[in-house]
Amino acid sequence: MRRAALLGLLAACLCTPQERLSVQQLVSFVRSSIQLRHPDQQVASYLKKVQLSERLDDRTIEELQAMGAGPRTLEALRALRDASRALPRPAGAEQREQPAAIPPPSPAEQQRILKEVREYALNYVRGLPDFICTQVTRRYLDPTGLEFWSQQDVITARLTYFEHREDYKVILINNRPTNVSYENLGGATSTGEFGSMMRELFAPETQARFRWERWATLRGRRTHVFSYQVDQPRSKWHISYQKMLEIVPGYRGLVYVDRDTLAVARITLEAVGIPPDFPIQEASTVLDYDFVDIAGRQYWLPLRAVVRMREGKLLLRNEVEFRMYRKFAAETTITFETPEPLPEDKVKEQPPK
Repeated sequence: MRRAALLGLLAACLCTPQERLSVQQLVSFVRSSIQLRHPDQQVASYLKKVQLSERLDDRTIEELQAMGAGPRTLEALRALRDASRALPRPAGAEQREQPAAIPPPSPAEQQRILKEVREYALNYVRGLPDFICTQVTRRYLDPTGLEFWSQQDVITARLTYFEHREDYKVILINNRPTNVSYENLGGATSTGEFGSMMRELFAPETQARFRWERWATLRGRRTHVFSYQVDQPRSKWHISYQKMLEIVPGYRGLVYVDRDTLAVARITLEAVGIPPDFPIQEASTVLDYDFVDIAGRQYWLPLRAVVRMREGKLLLRNEVEFRMYRKFAAETTITFETPEPLPEDKVKEQPPK
C-alpha cells in the first residue's frame, strides 16, 4: 500500500506542468529522486516535460550518473543537454571548470592550523560579549520529496546572549505579534549555533578525524577547507522527534577556516548511521559565521544556519538568519522587524582567489 501511494503521488506531480528549471534545480530534483528511490521511468517522464533556463553539460550528467541516476533518467538528461546547447552557461561554470592552481599547505602546516583552530573553538564563547540580535527563521516543506518547496511560515525572534547563555523569545509569526514560546512552536527548530556545535566538534574527547580538502572563498575571504568524521560513540549531536524520540548519530562534514584569522567561517554536518526505524532519515546543517560589529569591536558570530531533514517523502528546510546585532544592556531596545533574506553572495562558496 505504501508503495502504491508513493507511485500515485509521484505520478500526480509528473502530470503537473512545471516552470523552467535552472541546472541547480534540476540537479536537486534528480538527487532527491535517487535518494528517495523514485522509479527511473517516472523520473524520466517528468524530465521529458522540463525546460531548462541554462545549459546542461556532460560533467553534470556524469556526476548524476555517479550518484545513481538510472538509464532512462540519463537518456532524458542527455536530451535536455542537447536541447539547451544554445542557452547561457550557469553562473560560475567557467570558474568551476578551471582547477585551482594554489598548492595546499604542507602536512606540518595543516597540523599547525588545526591545532590553532581547536584552541580557537574551545575558547570561542569566552570571547563573546553579551548581545541581542534578531533571529529570522524561514521554514519550508516539500511533501513530494522532489525539491518543490513551499514556505510554511516566517518566525522572527529576539535572541539574547547573556553570560554565555542563549534565550529565545518569539516576537512575530508571519509578521504578526504572538505570545507563542520558542519551545512550543512545533515543527523543526534548532539551537546550539553560538558555540556549542563548534566546541563539541573540536573537543579532544570527540576524536574527530580531519583531512585537508581544498581552498575556497567565502564572503570574499580565502579559506582552508577540511573534511572531518565523528564516530557515533563520540557524538553529542542530538536529533529529537516530537519531543518523544531522540537519537545521537555519528556525523561528517566540512570546516571552513579563514586563512588570515584562523577563525571558523563555516561548519557543515551530515548525520551518519541513523537507525532505520527512526522517523527522521536524513539530517544536515550548514552554519556560517561572519564579522559583526558590536559596540565598535569586531566579532565572528553566526550569520546563517540551514537545517534540512527528511521524514519519509517529506522534506523540511529551515533557513535561520541572525541579524541586527546589538550590545546587551538593561536599557537596550530593538525595533523588531523581519528583514529581507541575505543575498546569495553572502553565503555561496566561490572558487579560491
